[in-house]
Amino acid sequence: MVAPFPSPTQTWHDNTYASLSPSRPELSAKGKNILVTGGGTGIGAETAHYFAAAGASRIAILGRRENRLLETKASIESKYPHTQVFTAPTDVFKKDEVDSAFDRFIASTGGGKIDVVVSGAAITGPIATVKDADAAEYLDAVTLNLRGSFYTAQAFLRYAAEDAVAINISSSGMHLNFAPGLSPYCVAKSAIFRVWDYLGYENPGLRVYHVQPGVVNTEMNQSVGGVKAAGFEDHVSLPASFNLWLASPEARFLKGKYLWANWDVDELKARAKEIEETTQLDIQLVGWPFGEGRWTSNWKSEDSAEYRSLSETALAGDRDV
Repeated sequence: MVAPFPSPTQTWHDNTYASLSPSRPELSAKGKNILVTGGGTGIGAETAHYFAAAGASRIAILGRRENRLLETKASIESKYPHTQVFTAPTDVFKKDEVDSAFDRFIASTGGGKIDVVVSGAAITGPIATVKDADAAEYLDAVTLNLRGSFYTAQAFLRYAAEDAVAINISSSGMHLNFAPGLSPYCVAKSAIFRVWDYLGYENPGLRVYHVQPGVVNTEMNQSVGGVKAAGFEDHVSLPASFNLWLASPEARFLKGKYLWANWDVDELKARAKEIEETTQLDIQLVGWPFGEGRWTSNWKSEDSAEYRSLSETALAGDRDV
C-alpha cells in the first residue's frame, strides 16, 4: 500500500509478511521465556501467539481481566501444546501486583530468566485539551501510565537473562501531535520512552526497542476512534510478528532505535551498518550532534573518561551534573 506517513523504507506494510514468519529458523524462540503485559487481548495477545508459534517454552501474559487471559491461554495452548502459558491477573499500575506476577512466573520456570519482555499495557486517559482538561485527571493518567512501565522495567531487570530483549510498545503520539485532546496519553508515552531508553543506556548488555505498532483496531484504539479517524487499518498480525522479529538476532543492529512496525525489515537490514553507526531512527534533537566529533563518540561510550567522571559525580549526589 502507499505509505500514509513518511517512511525510511519504500515498502510500507499493513499486514504481516514472509520475513516476519515464525516458521523462519532465524526467528526461533525455542527454549525462551517471554512475558507480555497487556497480554489478554489485542496486540499483546497476538504477540504471545507469535512467540508460541516460534517455539517459545513459556509465555507469561499479564492483564487486568482474568477471563481474557484464560481465553488467550487456551487458544495458545490448543494450537501450540509445546508452550506453557502462565497467566496473572495484574494491574500494572500497582507495584505489588507486578512484582508478584513476575516472581510467580519465574518460580513456575524453576528459577529461570526472562528472555523477552513486551511492555504493552496502557490507558488513554481523559480526552481533553490542555486548556480544558481537569488537572488532576490529566496528571493522574500520565502518572498511571508511567507507573505501569516503570514497575514493569524494574521487575524485568531483576530477572532479565543475559542479552535479554525489552520491547516498549509506544505510539506515534510520542513524537507527533496527531489529534487535539490526546495529550495526556502522548505525554505519558514520551515519559515512558525515556524510562525504557534509560534502561538500555544503563544496561548496555540488554537490547531495548521502541515500537509504534501501527493503527490497529484494538479496544483502546476504538475508544478514541483511531481507525476511523485515520481512514485505514493495520492488521494486528503486523506488530505481533514485528515484535517477534525484533527479539531475533537479525534485529540486533536496531538496538535502542525507535521503529514503526510498518517499515520493511528487509530494507532496514540492507542498511544495517548505516543505521547502527549513525543517529538514524533515534529520538533526539534534530541535527544533533551537528557533526561527528569527539564529544559525541565519547559521550556514548561507557569506557570514556567523561562518562566515568560524570557517572561517579552523579552517584555521589552532585545535583549540578
